[in-house]
Amino acid sequence: MRVSFELSVLALASVWGFVQLVAAAQAANAQHGLRWAASPRDVEQPPLRPIAGRIARNFRNYMETFPFFVAAVVISETTGVHNDLTRWGSIAYLGGRVAFTALYIWGIPLARSLVWNVAAFGMLAVLAAPFVSR
Repeated sequence: MRVSFELSVLALASVWGFVQLVAAAQAANAQHGLRWAASPRDVEQPPLRPIAGRIARNFRNYMETFPFFVAAVVISETTGVHNDLTRWGSIAYLGGRVAFTALYIWGIPLARSLVWNVAAFGMLAVLAAPFVSR
């Protein structure tokens, strides 16, 4: 059985999410220390410094959109719809999210929001494809 292009992009998006998880954890550990990292974290810590905070917020933002992308790809797979909308939508989602991460961490506000929209429209394209391709 061959893995579809959309599932391949979903796998890459999963790896990208894991990379962001590790980056966020390491940034927090670097600020708060390994003792805090190994603790039950019952004691409130000061807010993360700007870059570490951006890395953590970016990861949370990714996790807000990722389940919707997963659902879109699963719907595409189960309906057997694989076309330009699903392919380019998948590319737009993942490419947009990678670019969003860089812009977010660098603190570039307007371009970051525009790129977020590219990723969102990509995800919506994948979701719409089974319904408009009939």
